[in-house]
Amino acid sequence: MNIPELEVFLAVASERSFSKAAQRLHRTQSAVSQALRRLEDGLGERLVDRSTKDGRLTEAGRVLQDYAERLMRLAGEAETAVRELADLQRGRVLVGANDGTVHSLLPLIAGFHERHPGVHVDVRRVHARRVGAEVATGSLDFGILTFLPSERGLGSVVIDADDLVLLVPPGHPFARRRVVHMDEVGRQPVVAHNDPSPARERVLRLYEQRQEPLNIRLSLPSLDAIKGAVGMGLGVAILPRRCAAAELARRDLVAVNVPELHLRRRLRLVYRKTGAHSHAAHEFLRVVQELAIDVAR
Repeated sequence: MNIPELEVFLAVASERSFSKAAQRLHRTQSAVSQALRRLEDGLGERLVDRSTKDGRLTEAGRVLQDYAERLMRLAGEAETAVRELADLQRGRVLVGANDGTVHSLLPLIAGFHERHPGVHVDVRRVHARRVGAEVATGSLDFGILTFLPSERGLGSVVIDADDLVLLVPPGHPFARRRVVHMDEVGRQPVVAHNDPSPARERVLRLYEQRQEPLNIRLSLPSLDAIKGAVGMGLGVAILPRRCAAAELARRDLVAVNVPELHLRRRLRLVYRKTGAHSHAAHEFLRVVQELAIDVAR
């Protein structure tokens, strides 16, 4: 049983005539008869009662007609769905990011959705150390990193830049100062992320190199929890500025400069240079590259 044979069967069932079905399908009557015979032989049942003049369906034919009509509708829907992928009316883009990088991704997604609102952008939480490998193997279309991946065959686009700042509540003594120093921060109770990240390791390494203490009093699993803890006065936090943009704008938190910790981060969208990309992923990369040029300017 195949789609062309079902098309012939449905034409005969609708027209109640082999000759009219042949005209409708732009085929010869012999070709229509042979296609229907192959379908009947494959099923082991007669589908059309040839003893009647009106080409009446047998019981088996009436059962098959219902299923055949549903199959043809599904085939049509499948063809439309595939065409919509090419036309970017649907599709999915899979991106790996973490709490500290997803904020830089959101403006790019907004720009992409202005052009292609039907495409689903699925951002998964992935540890930074795994992003490069998952993009290289095709598990992810893209990843967001603050460093160049070591995996071969990957390219990257710089999409944003950010720096680390000290976040304190508005009532904290540091909130009235423009600058504080590492040793002063080290004596404060610090709220940190309990998931290792390149930025966290760089800060810890700086304190180790200077043989300065860092008083990590509380470790939490998310940036929102860390910012909430700082707002409650449970400690201070060293985070990328963009991660607290909303809280800083509302003055719920204050960002203080720590010159020794002024670590500039360049955020990159990582992608595979070769291999198959979906229509949606290909277009997402094109839009990101275009928007990144505007950001650079």
